[in-house]
Amino acid sequence: MTNNEEFQKRRQTLCERMLQSSVALVPAARLVKRNADADYPFRQNSNFLYLTGFEEPEALLVLTSKGTESQSILFCRNRDPLSEQWTGPRLGPERATRELALDAAYSITELESELPNILAGYAHLYFDPGDDQGLDQKILRWLGQSWTENRSSHEMPSSLISLNPLLSELRLHKSTRELEIMARAGQISALAHKRAMVQCRAGMSESRIEAELLHEFAVHGARWAAYTSIVGGGERACILHYVDNNQPLRDGDLLLIDAGCELAGYASDLTRTFPVNGRFSDAQKALYQVVLEAQLATIEDCVADVPYSQLQQTTDRKLTQGLLELGILTGELEELIETDAAKPFTLHKVGHWLGLDVHDVGSYSLNGQPRMLKPGMVTTVEPGIYIASDCNQSPPEFRGLGIRIEDSVAITENGPRILTGDVPKEVDEIERLMGS
Repeated sequence: MTNNEEFQKRRQTLCERMLQSSVALVPAARLVKRNADADYPFRQNSNFLYLTGFEEPEALLVLTSKGTESQSILFCRNRDPLSEQWTGPRLGPERATRELALDAAYSITELESELPNILAGYAHLYFDPGDDQGLDQKILRWLGQSWTENRSSHEMPSSLISLNPLLSELRLHKSTRELEIMARAGQISALAHKRAMVQCRAGMSESRIEAELLHEFAVHGARWAAYTSIVGGGERACILHYVDNNQPLRDGDLLLIDAGCELAGYASDLTRTFPVNGRFSDAQKALYQVVLEAQLATIEDCVADVPYSQLQQTTDRKLTQGLLELGILTGELEELIETDAAKPFTLHKVGHWLGLDVHDVGSYSLNGQPRMLKPGMVTTVEPGIYIASDCNQSPPEFRGLGIRIEDSVAITENGPRILTGDVPKEVDEIERLMGS
């Protein structure tokens, strides 16, 4: 199947799941000003990218469905030699129909005149307001215009329905092509983490390590990080979304790196924690092993027809048991699990869906019941333990330690497939790589 055939299939499937006599509007992302004459790097809207593969701003996809007939219509920018001289080539409506396998394409300048006519004759409008207030207001105006001009001769949209639930279900289940991209993104991210381990030295800045990560991403064809990299040494590893990345690394501290590249729009997500000097202390090793054993046990649960909620249950049990054995928690294991006694040290859920977004779309329950894992789903598995430096409940040797271990895991017919598994996480493997 070619890329265009896959995008066509996605659009067709979405149209089939819409109510009869429906039209859906999916806007592209817009350029956002950073300051003065500089824009933030453009990143396409994930839903729009999923349905078109089109990477330009100022565009709108219109999908129509009635009976067994459906259409895909694109509004996009015109070709403009002068603008293209400054910012690069545009596809233009003339080529968009053919190159994107669409039924029709118009200039974005024709949106005002053409869209009210397209809306006429359909009973339902699928659209998700909120991202662009200007577009929201225009759609309300076009609806009013269409009602005024066509209500006597055509069926008109009488209900506004969110498109996200339908698209989220489609995006949750990855195709073979999507999994191939995500596997490659995982390999690149693993190379970057290994580079960071090898380059790491006491006295370096966290920003230097971040630069090593970004370098490796770009060298292998992934120009952008999927999210702002977390590079936290020592106590800063206990700040879950620490992104300042501007402090020196100290001998004897652990370094937590949560960083993944984006490739063809798809995210990788990977965390490793390792000693700045290449050797775990006894206390660091003991706490690290608790997190690692929890992660390994939870990954074993990443198989088809296991409820997603079981991943959290496995993680909670293993982390609570480990904290009890280290004397950080006291009491009876079952009671500690029942009362969620480990929560002050574990803080976050064990994982999340992964795809075009880092925290990707898709519900974690279905019809009030836990969702079952199915082949084609991709989740992270990322248990962590974070013990503040002023935590009197913990023995002194564990205070100020933050440890998280994370991999991207695809559910397959044959069990879990770790997409980021090329970077070490066993203690002896990490020490051996850093010692090399």
